[in-house]
Amino acid sequence: MKNSIKFFLAFLIITQSFSQEKAEKLDSIVITSTRIDLPFKENSRTINIITSKDIKNAAATNVADLLQQVAGVDIRRRGTGGGQADLYIRGGGFDQTLLLIDGIKMDDAQTGHHTMNAALPIEVIERIEIIKGPAARIFGQNAFTGAINIVTKKKLKDKFSANVEVGSFGQMNASVTVGKETENTSIIAHVGALTSDGYRNNSDYNNYNYFLKAILNKNKQPIEIIGTFFDKKFGAENFYTTNPNWNEYEETQNSLLGISTTFKTEKFKITPRIYWRRGQDMFLLIRDNPGFFRNFHITNKIGVETNVSYTSDLGITGFGVDFSRFSIQSNNLGDRDRTMANLFLEHRFKFWNALDITPGVAVTYFSDFKFNAFPGIDIGVQLSDKVRAYGNLGYTFRAPTFTDLYYSDPATSGNPNLEPEKAFAQEIGVKYSDTNFSGSVAFFNRDSEDLIDYIRPNTGVSVFTAANIAEVNTQGVELETAYNFKVKNYNQTFAFGYTYLNDDILDQNKDLSRYSLNTLKHQFITRYSSQFFKNIRQNIIYKHSERTIGTSYNVWDASVIIDFNKFSFTLTANNIFNADYIESGFVPMPPSNVLFGFRYAF
Repeated sequence: MKNSIKFFLAFLIITQSFSQEKAEKLDSIVITSTRIDLPFKENSRTINIITSKDIKNAAATNVADLLQQVAGVDIRRRGTGGGQADLYIRGGGFDQTLLLIDGIKMDDAQTGHHTMNAALPIEVIERIEIIKGPAARIFGQNAFTGAINIVTKKKLKDKFSANVEVGSFGQMNASVTVGKETENTSIIAHVGALTSDGYRNNSDYNNYNYFLKAILNKNKQPIEIIGTFFDKKFGAENFYTTNPNWNEYEETQNSLLGISTTFKTEKFKITPRIYWRRGQDMFLLIRDNPGFFRNFHITNKIGVETNVSYTSDLGITGFGVDFSRFSIQSNNLGDRDRTMANLFLEHRFKFWNALDITPGVAVTYFSDFKFNAFPGIDIGVQLSDKVRAYGNLGYTFRAPTFTDLYYSDPATSGNPNLEPEKAFAQEIGVKYSDTNFSGSVAFFNRDSEDLIDYIRPNTGVSVFTAANIAEVNTQGVELETAYNFKVKNYNQTFAFGYTYLNDDILDQNKDLSRYSLNTLKHQFITRYSSQFFKNIRQNIIYKHSERTIGTSYNVWDASVIIDFNKFSFTLTANNIFNADYIESGFVPMPPSNVLFGFRYAF
């Protein structure tokens, strides 16, 4: 292993790393996760875009690895690609960030632990839109601290591609992706398998993913159909306990079926959609003794929505209605259901081609929490062709999950009397962009109340009970820059991101609380991407993390991509200098590891 890593570093030095393929113009990308479609540069929110070229050049094999390279995003993993990964944006909790696939909300009423289980294989992703800050008026509940929209490819340049990777800890990844284009139909299909023996006791995994997307009737009224299925089986050593004698184990499934179309006129754009999301989760406290402690849950969400935009002399009006039905069957949480309805309305005013103001409101009805309204406003000023100032403020909320309300084990108890979490957030920022350099800085503040915590009346009581107890003020700043230059006519990119977060827990006794603020107080991310020879690309990523509890660590990742006609060879090294660190709970992250890959496409 050590010799492989030394060879990898030597190869990077010899090839003079630090560059990238020709940078993709973000200004041309239209953000599609909202009812009002706007070019990237005209948005008055903090939005990051991971483009298809970024994905190709990243030292990443999955979405979790990609998101870890974005300032302000915290992916707290329990192990390698097969383990659980929780998603956080600007602090908060894992239940407070919404994941979307092509605009479909993938929230799970059981728990936010399943958010990343729905993430797609990177081979079928066109780009990832990361919307930071409160977004309840745009997406409804669960977008408490932000939202991430995974946009899938509509067609494939390559008709067929096969990928095989092998590496440390017995990792073996294999996938096949097929694209078919006819005059009136587009089809993309993907099948993949990921396995590993694990890097520590009981950390093995066997994962399988399936993806199908079809666009029918392209020449008249296109109908888009998307279907996904993920099956994950993995050892969950110390995911939730510290007992060395228990071999915890978990199996999860996640599936999605969605159908949508878009009607367009000169002034109207109408997009109706119907979808079904299913989740399944089985957890064993002792892997070889299912009868000792077993949790088994099946969740379903059926949704129907329509989003409308109308363009007039007064600006653009966005309107949306969303109905969904949640249900769960569980041996622990019981058989529960929840009906939700959302009404969205916003309008973008534009003055003098320089000032835009977008007020909006979301009205939400929950069958178990009645009505809530969440107004907000975005303001943007185009100071020049290259400089844009913006600000936004708004109210947001999160309804308790079924786990918050009804979970029960010998040490933990839910509370059916919980109220939704609430927050009022504000943000101001400046963006700069030209051909070679881009940069942004944003300052934000979030005042949260009724946050759900697990507490006990005194240290003599062993059971923690869920309660609306915590008030938290979160302040922070984000800085991001990217510089593009050429060496021997090859594009080079240096990118830097920094996030500072300060969480202040108000009126909280830490000895009686399980609420653990373990946010990234300081987060540095630096990336050098290069191409020095015609067919060779290199990447080095450095991440520094300092958490609220005082722990800090430095992680180096790198990759080399060699293209030869229809073949690509990859070498990816993670945690090169063998940092000892924990992202979540009690699970140490893997030591240095290497992954070799081969791809054939025609």
